[in-house]
Amino acid sequence: MSDVKAEWEKALAERNCERLLELFDDYINSIEDEETLRKELERVKEAAVECDDPYDLAHEIAHVYAHLDDIEGGIELYKKLVELKRDDPEEYATALYYLADAYEHFGKPEEAIEVYQRLLEHEENVLKNEKEIGLTLANLAVNYDELGETEKAVELMERAREIFERLSDEKNHMISLLDLAHFRYELGEYDEAEALIREVLRSPRDDEIEINARLIEAEIFAGREEYDKAFKALRDALIKAINVNDEIFGLVFDTLVDFIEGLFNEGSYDAVAGNMEAFAELFEDDTAYFFRAIAELARWKAGDDGAKERFDELYAKVENEELKAILNEWKRPKLSLSLGL
Repeated sequence: MSDVKAEWEKALAERNCERLLELFDDYINSIEDEETLRKELERVKEAAVECDDPYDLAHEIAHVYAHLDDIEGGIELYKKLVELKRDDPEEYATALYYLADAYEHFGKPEEAIEVYQRLLEHEENVLKNEKEIGLTLANLAVNYDELGETEKAVELMERAREIFERLSDEKNHMISLLDLAHFRYELGEYDEAEALIREVLRSPRDDEIEINARLIEAEIFAGREEYDKAFKALRDALIKAINVNDEIFGLVFDTLVDFIEGLFNEGSYDAVAGNMEAFAELFEDDTAYFFRAIAELARWKAGDDGAKERFDELYAKVENEELKAILNEWKRPKLSLSLGL
């Protein structure tokens, strides 16, 4: 550890943000008491403001402050960077973006909106970069939606969509359509939401955009209680996610599990039982047994006594402890309170 400390001190002295970032986890995790940790964070903050590209390091610093239940301690660094970059229009816009993004990341949409508004005014009046204006409008929309002001979010995202369409920025145009579809779904406007998804799926698109389109499509079908169609959309998303990366696959898989749990909670056992084989056949490991066990659990809960034995046999073949934990949770009887009248 003495070698790491020596390297850390050298990087601090040189204001070498890239090296500080490389050493950050090892060095910071070696500090055992909070007072020393806070002093070290202050030192690295002083170094960060002198770096040419401080934002990745600022992100790591902010996460440690959040772990200390002091989000503002990390945000303070972003605020300082905004002030330091004020005389350079491009750098000032970058600093404002990262400050807004930090507020958004740490669950402070109201503060994020305030900073994004400052950024939007700067882009409209000084930089006059239409693409950046569109991106900021989109970020504003997402944060207004987070506050429950979904109609305002639609208005802002429509403005962003028009900009991306005019610029022939196909990827951001598709993303804006996805966000609009989600907002329309939240407003209960299922037909409008579905039309937007159809527009996305008609166009050439990358895998992540298609996956997100399928997830929103599943939301829409579920909202209409068209559960077979919702499962098909989730299956299409899962098939595509298998070939993307583990993070995207995990997101889709978790979304599927949450959807199944919701159907269990509302007693829609037939919908679950009738759709699990389509997912089981996608896997060659014990995940296949997991989905088949879910089907038998649904039949068991629906009153098929023979399904319990079939469930137990399949459950015994599931080796993944996380998957077994899900099955254990779902097979427990739901507790309910009733008045003895």
